[in-house]
Amino acid sequence: MDGESCIKKAYEAILNGDYEQAIGWFEHAIELEPDHASHHYKCSITCLRSGKSQKALYHAERAAALDPGSDEYRFQLQTVQAKLLVREVEALLGRTPPETDSAIEKLKFASTLDPLNVEVLLLLGAVYASQDRYEEAAEYAREAMKLDPHHSAAQRLLADVNRKLRGTFRTIVRKKRR
Repeated sequence: MDGESCIKKAYEAILNGDYEQAIGWFEHAIELEPDHASHHYKCSITCLRSGKSQKALYHAERAAALDPGSDEYRFQLQTVQAKLLVREVEALLGRTPPETDSAIEKLKFASTLDPLNVEVLLLLGAVYASQDRYEEAAEYAREAMKLDPHHSAAQRLLADVNRKLRGTFRTIVRKKRR
């Protein structure tokens, strides 16, 4: 069996909803043709979709290294890197106290790696909101909604932030009147 036959088997497994088997077929194709960037790329996509981020990173790095001129492989690598940064940020935010400054820095970098990642934008908005930086939070919530106008979490975040902005504005106006 050659690499392309293994790739076809991998796609059959995906169509049957068996991502583990698909990854196995991709890896078999890679064993047969280890310098075939496309095999690594396809394996990376499937690994990322099935929650195997470290394995996805390895195969994305291999694909990008084997074909450095490919924008598609570079974008996949950046997508995986952004996903891993989100996981790091979630750990930072889970600490007591949360490391929000570091989280913001990592999320901004993740958004440069994968500007279409709604999750990154939502997390940025939520972190800014937690710091009472409502205008910045609203900006990121709006950006998330531009990418996915029906995203319920983005809609809720924007509504919450706008409510807090109105409350902050009312407080400022009352203080000025005194």
